[in-house]
Amino acid sequence: MSMTANFESGSTKPKVNVSKTPLRWVGHIVLRIFLIIQALIVVYPLIWNVLASFKTNTEVMESPWSLPKTLNWENYVNAFTTARIGDYMLNSVLVVAMSMVILLAVALPTAYALGRMQFRGRGLITNLYMAGLFIGGAYIIVPLFILMNNLHMLDNRFWLSAVYATGSLSFSVYLMIGFMKSIPQDFEEAALIDGAGYMNILFRIILPITRPAIVTLVVFGFFDFWNEYVLALTLVTSDEKKTIPIGLANLMQIQQYATDWGSLFAGLVIVLIPTVIVYALLQKRLTEGMMMGGVKG
Repeated sequence: MSMTANFESGSTKPKVNVSKTPLRWVGHIVLRIFLIIQALIVVYPLIWNVLASFKTNTEVMESPWSLPKTLNWENYVNAFTTARIGDYMLNSVLVVAMSMVILLAVALPTAYALGRMQFRGRGLITNLYMAGLFIGGAYIIVPLFILMNNLHMLDNRFWLSAVYATGSLSFSVYLMIGFMKSIPQDFEEAALIDGAGYMNILFRIILPITRPAIVTLVVFGFFDFWNEYVLALTLVTSDEKKTIPIGLANLMQIQQYATDWGSLFAGLVIVLIPTVIVYALLQKRLTEGMMMGGVKG
């Protein structure tokens, strides 16, 4: 609502211009309707997937839009036993955990050095990390496969985790440098006066302050590592070491011949559960971290 004050003929009361108020009201209604429609477009497929996971094959084919007549939990049992979703999920958890440890162990000290220290070559090293943002794992997959094959690193979950962490290192360093620069230098100066070393400052002062930023990095890394498909398909050959995206692809191929659609949808729901839990638990911290990165000290 815009207000214009006129003090004609000795009057001290401002005149209120309400001409734009109906337009703003209509704009708010249109915005809310747009957001509701967008939310339905995102949520409806998820709800449909959950409902389809409890249906029989006949119900999925004949009445895909109706509610399931009974809760067919056998689909989830088949997803774990026949399709081995549990084994694939365990491999994904292991790979994601190792990837996150490697990524944090390298990205945090690197971002601290590049974001808060002054030394010769700092700008060049920073630019090299920024250049890595434009290199996707799928673009270098052939030379990467040849290199890892020559070094006997294929079909190994640890080296797959190292490749994941390396692929996300440029973005992680770029993200953390912004957070590191937003911290005032007074903290470091006071710690250096007290005799603290740089590693001590990093772990006792900088990292606790940038905890929201680290949570943001963990959430982005988790979604990236959990859903990665191309590298896992290329670098891991043993069926017992494959991750969940490969397991879902195998399950889909099996269902094309077995026509067990209920188990396929159950497998998709099982894969979605960890991502929903992680986002629900860390959504507030993620928002705080993104807001923190936009403030410079």
